[in-house]
Amino acid sequence: MPHDVFAAGDARPSAIAEPSATVLQALLWPEPGIITEHALFYRLGGKSAFNDAGNDIQFEPGGHASFDTAANLFNIGKWWRSTGIEDLRLHLRGAGRFELVVFQVLPERSWEQLAHRVVTLAPDCEIDLSHFRRLKVAGLLYFTLTALEAGHLAGASWITRQPPRRLPRIALSITTFRREAAVRRTVERFDDFMARSPLAGYLHLIVVDNGQSAGIAPRPHVTPIANENLGGSGGFARGLTEAEARGFTHCIFMDDDASITLGAVERVWAFLAYALDEGTAVSGGLAMANHRWSIWENGATFDRRCRPQWLGTDMRDFGQITHMEIATTRRSPDNFYGGWWFFAFPIAGLRYRPFPFFVRGDDVSFSIANGFDIVTLPGVICFQDEDFADKESLQTLYLDLRSHLVHHLALPGLDIGRKATVGIAFDFFMRSLLQCHYETLEALNLAVEDVMQGPAFFAANADMSARRSALSAIRKVESWQPLAGDPPPARFRVNLHGPGFRARLWRRLLNLSLNGYLLPFFGRWGNEVTLRSGQRGDVGAHWGAARITYVSADGTKTFTVRHSKRVALPQVLRMIRNLRTLSRRYDRIKADWRTGYDALATQGFWAQQFAATDGPADPETGGSR
Repeated sequence: MPHDVFAAGDARPSAIAEPSATVLQALLWPEPGIITEHALFYRLGGKSAFNDAGNDIQFEPGGHASFDTAANLFNIGKWWRSTGIEDLRLHLRGAGRFELVVFQVLPERSWEQLAHRVVTLAPDCEIDLSHFRRLKVAGLLYFTLTALEAGHLAGASWITRQPPRRLPRIALSITTFRREAAVRRTVERFDDFMARSPLAGYLHLIVVDNGQSAGIAPRPHVTPIANENLGGSGGFARGLTEAEARGFTHCIFMDDDASITLGAVERVWAFLAYALDEGTAVSGGLAMANHRWSIWENGATFDRRCRPQWLGTDMRDFGQITHMEIATTRRSPDNFYGGWWFFAFPIAGLRYRPFPFFVRGDDVSFSIANGFDIVTLPGVICFQDEDFADKESLQTLYLDLRSHLVHHLALPGLDIGRKATVGIAFDFFMRSLLQCHYETLEALNLAVEDVMQGPAFFAANADMSARRSALSAIRKVESWQPLAGDPPPARFRVNLHGPGFRARLWRRLLNLSLNGYLLPFFGRWGNEVTLRSGQRGDVGAHWGAARITYVSADGTKTFTVRHSKRVALPQVLRMIRNLRTLSRRYDRIKADWRTGYDALATQGFWAQQFAATDGPADPETGGSR
């Protein structure tokens, strides 16, 4: 049984002192190839050092270690709210005598010391901390150790003697498309993890191979599924179908291009095992690709657009992490959603399956439509391989716009009315126009036209093959190319940034002229700028520019766009027609989406899609062979 185990982020499992204890959260350590920012895991002082060969910390007398870190804080407030845990203990494993201090960080008040004593690890000890209950407020726990003699810390866990409410059986579902090397590495890491995890009997990995090219063989803890390329929506719908057929109680959707320290999965298992609400789900955060200590989002909300939560938070900074963790203890709002780089949820009681968006937006509607109680947890964070800004393209913006419109048309809780819905398309359009992305303008026109066709278009184009071909034909300029040599130098003929009258006049003139579109020959005398990919969303950085060169985050790729009234005009007129049509037919389009969404976000719809390419069902599992 899992409540007899030391569920470890540690490299090697060990039985804990009390046979009736369940590990709620074990220490996580840096993992080469995933994340080696040590300040996310521990802070060392004096004569102490981390030993990555054994995943332990070695101490000489006076050496100090603190675990007030993003990966290893214990958010007792979230456990109290969502699980009602009353019995709590800290278990330490290693050797030597230490001064131990356990802190409870409380919001807007003095902290508490829940324990301050000398402990001997020979090889372990356990400290009862159940008196935290007398405060009954949100807070965070962490501990510090100061060595009184030479010794080492091999592992530590927050544990409980309360029995779990359920024993989740979790299928981790990865959808992959022609990222063979990345997904094979993930499978190997998972296989190694299962060899030492005490939860091996409760976890299984399903790899849905949309490219049918990964070449992964079945293993005791891994099942590959060859799937038609129905995008992320179809891949995750397939993984969910297979998980349900095999009797799993929960599923975790994971991307093939984002990695997580697998000890975090054990934390998620424990949280789901004790959750009071059967509808509890856990959303994993996402770090930036270029600065792995910085948060891209820790959950997000949707209101006219995706709004990442805690963007830019420095996970090395205890103050910023404390603020985030305490603020996220309260229940998430109804428009909160979890990205599918890591999203754990219960299968029973699902009202809706993924909607066939192909990619982009499927995670938003799935979270919101099913009404999960979504929680974020310390240390449950993914590390992406490629910066999101580098992934932006006319195809992703096409997909973004159509999913944004569908969310507000189809989901009653997101209804914002005619004017605001039309305004979403207008905002997408104006951003691309002002940035001289005319191929993207054409793709955005297609997005609005496709949404106005209603759910029937999405049902007929679940694989999006026709649209992908059309978008590929549009894309000639706006695609990354290898950068040979240095990017072109910037040239500023118009000074917009000075304090003087001339700069103010230029700023006003460009505002009135829609960034030069109403000025004659602007393409010949406007500024020429070079921007990093991360600046693509910054309209201000494009102001006054007639030639814009982008350079990828890693500095190896580039493309250039140029101001052209002649190229822009046909797409401007087309968008005006589309926005007028969307506004005029809004009520009928919305009614179609309210009924059509319910018909397509179903197991029946996806079963028909899968049946077209699958063989007969496996008589033992009910799933496909």
